[in-house]
Amino acid sequence: MSKVSDEQLQHGRQHHIGRQLQQAYRDFNTRSLRKLRARGHAQLSATHLNIIPFLELDGTRINTLAERAGMTKQAASQLVTELEKSGYVTRQPDPSDGRATLITFTAKGQALLQDAHALKREIADEYRAKLGEDRWHALQDALSGLLLPET
Repeated sequence: MSKVSDEQLQHGRQHHIGRQLQQAYRDFNTRSLRKLRARGHAQLSATHLNIIPFLELDGTRINTLAERAGMTKQAASQLVTELEKSGYVTRQPDPSDGRATLITFTAKGQALLQDAHALKREIADEYRAKLGEDRWHALQDALSGLLLPET
């Protein structure tokens, strides 16, 4: 394997598909957070947006939440505490295991989910308008193709 220059290494570190996907993800989260705050969810942070999608509607154990979100149980617990203080979630005993606790959405949390559902459509419409219908569908197809399990 031939050695690459420092300039090539630096360029390669900044300009690759992983970085582009990361930037697109950040753009989506930034737009989402701005729109959620405009809908009255001022307490939310980008970090909260990284954990909320891993909460099931019927409740999720903290260890399951941490595993899904790729963080420690302590970090997940801290974020849940913040969401709980803001009124989005509550902790309840797990009916299937008295020692465990389920994190469930409150009425305010359900309203957040409704707002998030609407804004995802808004953001998709923004991206569609920017790319045009054909490129939008090509992007959707390409991403789906990347994410399908290999056989």
